[in-house]
Amino acid sequence: MEQKNKIALVTGGSRGLGKDMALRLAERGIDVILTYNNQMQDAQGVVAQIQQAGQKAATLQLNTGDLKSFGNFTTQLQDVLRNTFDATHFDYLVNNAGIGGYSPIADVSEDMFDELLNIHFKGVYFLTQKLLPFINDGGGIVNVSSGLTRIAVTGSSVYASMKGAIEIFTRYLAKELGVRGIRANTIAPGAVMTDFGGGHLRNNEQLKQFVSSVTALGRPGVAEDIGGVVAFLCTEDARWVNGQRIEISGGMQL
Repeated sequence: MEQKNKIALVTGGSRGLGKDMALRLAERGIDVILTYNNQMQDAQGVVAQIQQAGQKAATLQLNTGDLKSFGNFTTQLQDVLRNTFDATHFDYLVNNAGIGGYSPIADVSEDMFDELLNIHFKGVYFLTQKLLPFINDGGGIVNVSSGLTRIAVTGSSVYASMKGAIEIFTRYLAKELGVRGIRANTIAPGAVMTDFGGGHLRNNEQLKQFVSSVTALGRPGVAEDIGGVVAFLCTEDARWVNGQRIEISGGMQL
């Protein structure tokens, strides 16, 4: 089947960074499939915004920590590709979905560790594996890491360790998928004010002041600082960017 536009799949696209990524991709003329875990109405709102802008969009439910659900998700994805986009494959996978988790090392429970492992590393690894046959040659993968892999902040050891694993995984994706012309890159946002982690940064004035003081551009990030970089990585302008970690932090702790 011949497809008119490129198609991107963004996990966790109902709000925050994922929402901005989806909207910026649409601005670039890319059709979007976005997933949500619980926020169905929010996700449908993003789809409506994209459609109003003249691009095709659809949404699917996905818990990236529930690996047993990936087979059913893949079947639903194939249906949506066929019915909404008249396509069998898509072009760009953006592994964005995630949750926060904060605890000093001494207090980390195995349950917390396993939840972050499943959502941020194991889930990303095996979802990507499952979707590789459906990504067009010449496409791309963008994985979302964190500034916390470079800057150690007390309480984020588990989360940051999983994101560190993602950065290594991304380089291996770039190596192994190069034969198909598929690029793989990581973005590493700095401190961003969103709902993430229960609004961990957004709702803490003291933390916001601290972040501002150690950031060269003098403020915390907002979602709108991030999505455009992902959109860029999903275009021909970035065709020679591969296997890279791009930090988007305004210059934190330089």
